[in-house]
Amino acid sequence: MEKNLTDTKDTIRELIGKGETSEVEFKSAHGGLPGSFWESYSAFANTNGGTIVLGVVEKNNRFFFDGLTEETIVRYKKNFWDCAHNKEKVSVCLPHESDVRIEQIDGSYILICEIPRASYELRPVYINNNPLGNTYRRNHEGDYVCTDVEVRRMFADAEHDRHPQDGRILVGYNFERDIDIETLHQYRQTLASLQPTHPWTGISDMDFLKKVGAYATEYETGKEGFTLAGILMFGKYDSIINNSGVPTYFVDYRECIATDDPNIRWTHRIYPDGMWEANLYQFYMRVYNRLIQPLPRPFMMKDGIRQEETPAHDAVREALINCIVHQDINAQGHIIVERTDDSLVFMNQGIMLVSRQQYFEGGRSICRNPILQKMFMMLGRAEKAGSGVDKIVSGWKSLGWPLPTVAEETRPDYVVLTLRLGKQDSPKHPKKTSQENNPRKQPKKTTQEKGTRPSRGQEQKKAKILRFCTEPKPLLDIMQHLGLKARKNVMNVYITPMIEAGLLEMTEPDNPTSRNQMYVAAKNIEKAK
Repeated sequence: MEKNLTDTKDTIRELIGKGETSEVEFKSAHGGLPGSFWESYSAFANTNGGTIVLGVVEKNNRFFFDGLTEETIVRYKKNFWDCAHNKEKVSVCLPHESDVRIEQIDGSYILICEIPRASYELRPVYINNNPLGNTYRRNHEGDYVCTDVEVRRMFADAEHDRHPQDGRILVGYNFERDIDIETLHQYRQTLASLQPTHPWTGISDMDFLKKVGAYATEYETGKEGFTLAGILMFGKYDSIINNSGVPTYFVDYRECIATDDPNIRWTHRIYPDGMWEANLYQFYMRVYNRLIQPLPRPFMMKDGIRQEETPAHDAVREALINCIVHQDINAQGHIIVERTDDSLVFMNQGIMLVSRQQYFEGGRSICRNPILQKMFMMLGRAEKAGSGVDKIVSGWKSLGWPLPTVAEETRPDYVVLTLRLGKQDSPKHPKKTSQENNPRKQPKKTTQEKGTRPSRGQEQKKAKILRFCTEPKPLLDIMQHLGLKARKNVMNVYITPMIEAGLLEMTEPDNPTSRNQMYVAAKNIEKAK
């Protein structure tokens, strides 16, 4: 029992020592349960969940206990549960009994409230009996009130299984003007090659479009026409971005490889430039072939036939399709896929319908755009049983590469899946070869190899970085400040070693590859050496 009490106190001290984060909030309670408590409750519930510690006050970036008595904190706990079960105060009670507990530390009592992430069916979680103006979300800066548009998107997510985005029937669209025949026939030929005996291979194009959900009829209203999924997948670009479709539609593949020139932003790019019909199927075909280029292709035989693809290829395919079918078409932003020397990054607009833990656990298929998902499934290119993420993880494991990571960015909302390329985490104590164990067989070191210790010039540049990064700075600004152009070299020689040494901190440590990543001198550094 004493050990558990010690562990609890250590955990609390560790939380306080780290200060507030996107998932931890401290609140003073000298005057009672603060009103901002419920704003944080809503924010955590609508984002990734988090912990509210009641009875801790911040002064000059340091945290102190309020000195609350046991009697006071017990009253606050009862007040919490009374409000949590009152729909006039908060729309839904999420915590279980074990999520709210009283702790004593250093002679002061505090209330720790673990607020879980709300499932998509329960969002938005709002306060004061009105979702508009009373719904909050969380980012690294704290709680912010959601716009009416953001609130309506949450309500739409809650109803997505009955009213999927891509099932919307578009009025006024027709086959001759709006469907790209080349895309449709390319899709049908692929299906026929994969399933030559499929009963849909010999039917007309219009009948085929009805079968796959690209054209539908609403039985209740009698309304019929092309679905949004059908136009996104097989339509012409001008038809997609028509005001009756998705005027903000855009797809973007960015590639930056084998260059250290900061003046070159992308070495290759695929986007709606008028040179191709930029529908989702054409985007998928073009981008997938670029993404798999850095993957190893070992020689494998199956039934006497060479197998060109590996589990890693399946992983990339699933990641790309997930990015497409899980996008929130109504959200600000668009699909972005990036390939660099170090990673593949897949970004789709919107927020996750499940938590990150549920995302990697799999087993439950929740998709905003089930018709698009069905279209890819017809080609054996998507999973509906919730096992798609398993393919991504196992594919990367098969190569011994770092496990995939997923993160959420806010304003604009993006889900970001990152697949790191190569075995980038070298062991701390690599096993020596027989040659390394025998000093007489050691080859002479070259001039370049001798310079393993940081040079005086490197130390001076590190000091310069610390002085420059008193406020968060992006990597490009740091490179320009140092007068250096080799991005990878700056990361390997300066930024990464300084982070590991505790000299620099990332503003988004849970998402190292975030496009918004910045670096700041660690708080405990009084001056640059």
